[in-house]
Amino acid sequence: MRTVRGAAVLVVVAVLAAIGFVVFAKDGKDSGNSSAKNPGNGTPSTPGKSKDPDKPTGPVKLIGDGSTSDTGPQPNQPKVEKLKPGEKPPQFVVFSWDGAAEDGNKLVSEFLKLSEENKAQMTYFLSGIYTLPKAKKALYTGPKHSPGASDIAYMSDETIRNTIIMMREVWLKGNEVGTHFNGHFCNSATSVGKWSPEEWKTETDEAVKFVQNWKTNTGFNDLQPLPFDYTPGKELIGGRAPCLEGQSNLMRAGKTMGFRYDASSPGGLQVWPRRGKETGIWDFPLQSLPWPGSPTKSQLSMDYNIKFEQEAIHGKYDESKKADWEKEAHEFYMGGFERAYTTNRAPLFIGNHFEDWNGGIYMNAVRDTVKSVCTKPDVRCVSFRQMTDWMEGQDPAVIAKLQTLGVGQAVPDWSKVVIASAEAPNAPAAGRPLNAEPQAVLPRRRS
Repeated sequence: MRTVRGAAVLVVVAVLAAIGFVVFAKDGKDSGNSSAKNPGNGTPSTPGKSKDPDKPTGPVKLIGDGSTSDTGPQPNQPKVEKLKPGEKPPQFVVFSWDGAAEDGNKLVSEFLKLSEENKAQMTYFLSGIYTLPKAKKALYTGPKHSPGASDIAYMSDETIRNTIIMMREVWLKGNEVGTHFNGHFCNSATSVGKWSPEEWKTETDEAVKFVQNWKTNTGFNDLQPLPFDYTPGKELIGGRAPCLEGQSNLMRAGKTMGFRYDASSPGGLQVWPRRGKETGIWDFPLQSLPWPGSPTKSQLSMDYNIKFEQEAIHGKYDESKKADWEKEAHEFYMGGFERAYTTNRAPLFIGNHFEDWNGGIYMNAVRDTVKSVCTKPDVRCVSFRQMTDWMEGQDPAVIAKLQTLGVGQAVPDWSKVVIASAEAPNAPAAGRPLNAEPQAVLPRRRS
């Protein structure tokens, strides 16, 4: 949806499944997995010496001007294991954030701390121009636009600095840094919905360039490099389009760039995800969730859409409505969660923005939802990258059976769904034959 900032994030709960099997467990410090270690100070370290799970092992290999680096496998990643025959899938929940600037409200810091406290990891869709100073905005030229043009504001130097610092911290704690691209162009003949695959690739290249060259562009040479390689197909494996527009051509471009998923669809149901019919990329949509107290009404699983619906139902917001609207927003998320958790276990995808709309009630609703769901038995609050890894780590026959389950369809006997299979795990999109697969189409709310 349209935003001036925002992007996402999720942790994996290291617990045993109800029947005693680990299906997506978080590696501990002593697991022997090298991804549980790393140096974070931009200097080489001795592999295996650090016991801090939030640091890579090193040595740090600087990339380009030193804005980014290769520090080895990402720390704090869950272990993926196949579902065993008859095993109930975990309930996955993905919280994501569009934009992801650390401005004066310090919401990236706040939600990073919240996710740690509640065994969650998330996805942060970083807008590339949030690492580009306004004084150098002419370096950005969006497709069909003049140099420096953008429908979202360029950030202050202080916000850019704090955003870079926080993206380093976000990644070291196991969260994902995706992309929300750059200029957020909507509602015109030159909007993202009109872009060709080649124009989407150009826009992505621009976003990547700003992240990979922030030291040159900002002069913040005292800051440590980002501890990941933001090259598409490496750390960068997916994103969310501004306004949720232009997904078809974006996915076509994504396939050529090595993307493994896309989170731009506004037409999703609470069912197990499928790959795009032309690209083989996983389609992780915003979903239609039931509106509290109204069995025939639904809305997309994003904060802006809740705001839209509440203002349509209740009129203009004022402070006297804060408690009731906040409660209703939390109930909206929880209604979607319970519908999946108690039935088909379809992953729940929630999109957000770091905003204070209507007194900050949507931030509070997300906080309450994280606290309410992420520590429940069998729940895994994960990033989109982790969701992709899990989907691709399962037998294709099992995924195909899960995809047959309808919205809210109860499963009395999981042994008839999670079946034994000798097939290999799902191949990533780049090497997978393409299949025609249906996509849900829902009424669209625009932010």
